[in-house]
Amino acid sequence: APLPLREDLIKEIRSEELDILVIGGGATGLGVALDATTRGLKTGLVEKFDFSSGTSSRSTKLIHGGVRYLQK
Repeated sequence: APLPLREDLIKEIRSEELDILVIGGGATGLGVALDATTRGLKTGLVEKFDFSSGTSSRSTKLIHGGVRYLQK
């Protein structure tokens, strides 16, 4: 089956009641959305462009903030 159109997904998310809405689908936004979902929160995520197309698409020599949450 083909993927749904962006416009259809936006219409759908407008009618949903969410616990959290993450704005930005880069490394940090995706990490936040994943964490919220695993905690049982009803989560939505919106991105202006394709996922990870901004800062996350370039080698910035930055370490993702989620590293601190890794188990030791």
